[in-house]
Amino acid sequence: MAAAKSSTDRNANIPDYEYTDVNTKPFHIGSFRNEWLNRLKPSNYSFQQEDEDTFDAKFAKDMGIGADTLAALKTICSLDSLRCHPDDQEPDTDVVPPDPTLQTLIQRKKRQDYKASLKVSKNRHDLYADELERLTFSRRPEAVADMIPEGEIILTINVYYPAITEKFNYVRPHMTLLMTGSHSLAELRDAICCVSDLQVCGEFSNTPDMAPDFISKDHYKSAFFFFEGVFYNDMRFPECQDISMTTIEWTKACSFPPYRQAKMEDTRFEDLTVKVGFPYLYCHQGDCEHLVIITDVRLTHKNDCLDKKLYPLLTHKHRVLTQKCSVCHVYIGRWFTTNDQFAPSDPCLFCDKCFRMLHYDAEGNKLGDFLAYPYVDRGAFN
Repeated sequence: MAAAKSSTDRNANIPDYEYTDVNTKPFHIGSFRNEWLNRLKPSNYSFQQEDEDTFDAKFAKDMGIGADTLAALKTICSLDSLRCHPDDQEPDTDVVPPDPTLQTLIQRKKRQDYKASLKVSKNRHDLYADELERLTFSRRPEAVADMIPEGEIILTINVYYPAITEKFNYVRPHMTLLMTGSHSLAELRDAICCVSDLQVCGEFSNTPDMAPDFISKDHYKSAFFFFEGVFYNDMRFPECQDISMTTIEWTKACSFPPYRQAKMEDTRFEDLTVKVGFPYLYCHQGDCEHLVIITDVRLTHKNDCLDKKLYPLLTHKHRVLTQKCSVCHVYIGRWFTTNDQFAPSDPCLFCDKCFRMLHYDAEGNKLGDFLAYPYVDRGAFN
């Protein structure tokens, strides 16, 4: 989290804790970046790698040692001095010797033995997270125009499940994104993947093979973010509506403080005044509400992913269990039915194969009287 200012500093552009270790007081993100840039030297946030001689000179100066002492330290602590195998025999770094004496190897051996005793190895979600980190760490773009500028702000944003889901998911972010200060709120909205945007509207028991004309996100495009008394509405398309008006009219009738409105596509993160660690609101599909928490605001570092085409950068996505078919208990549910005489429950979830075998004859004619709706499983998009 952004560092808190001292009690004697009254600069409103530097975040101070409102509640200790919980959230800060409101501060302007762009002004916060400028405060950092005014206090730091360009070399402190430069992406350029220092040459070895310059680094050695700075290190010796900071440590207060001479050139001879530094040369001796480099010789003693070099990787060649730690080599315990012939130069022509490169060892497997994943294999720990059976009887190690180095404490780091002893702890690593214990960890390897513990993982080997587990029945379940690392799942695909952990493997994906590891691969994502490897591919983006210190990544630089091929074109100079795609390089994130030095001194840019990076925000860490947690997006939580909608409030209609299970209680235990309230404390687990659905996804974590890295975004720059030059990104707009509309780009954050496009990066949020919610299953309610992917639902197919309509009842298809008579025409299960008919492709739907649209998903919910294509038809219901209205949405808003709520940050510090301002509703930021998505008005990029002609069919978008200001769905925040209902709340605003209600607050006027209840004598609440007045709220303002703005367009999310015209608002960048560097223009926002926010609290780090404070829950804000993202609302779409009418009543699908997500908590959005900015957990960190900092300057970019040379070890960050510097390819701006990869942002918003997904760094975490929560694993969701899939809902299996109520008949075969093998395949993921694709349909749910109501008023269904063939179903063991009402409503009932079916995979595509079981659904068609139970409800249609060989020619595809509907059997019985039931209603069928396409079902989009949350876990199918892990």
